[in-house]
Amino acid sequence: MGWKIHRMDVNKTFLNGMIEEEVYIKQPEGFETFDHESHVCQLKRVLYGLKQAAHAWYTRIDSCFARLGFTKSEEDVNLYNILVEGKLLIIVLYVDDLILTGDDSLIKSCKGGPCK
Repeated sequence: MGWKIHRMDVNKTFLNGMIEEEVYIKQPEGFETFDHESHVCQLKRVLYGLKQAAHAWYTRIDSCFARLGFTKSEEDVNLYNILVEGKLLIIVLYVDDLILTGDDSLIKSCKGGPCK
């Protein structure tokens, strides 16, 4: 079909997920409260290295695509597509990269980033 393939790296991917369960960490070095040494911090968002980070990111991007009207492939849960006015856009998730192909105008629109 003569489509070009575009790759987008999502900056700070694993900091873009929200934690669904309760996760606590000890007070980070340099941020200790010395009159409350036994206190811990509850995370509201994921951190790099946290085992829940990849799942939290995937959950967030998946819900974003759903809100935008994308259809998720039944054969590959990382493949999404949308048809807009007869034009097709296909997105494949690969860890913290998005691989896009399809109509050039939809790709340009997608790179604008409507999901927050």
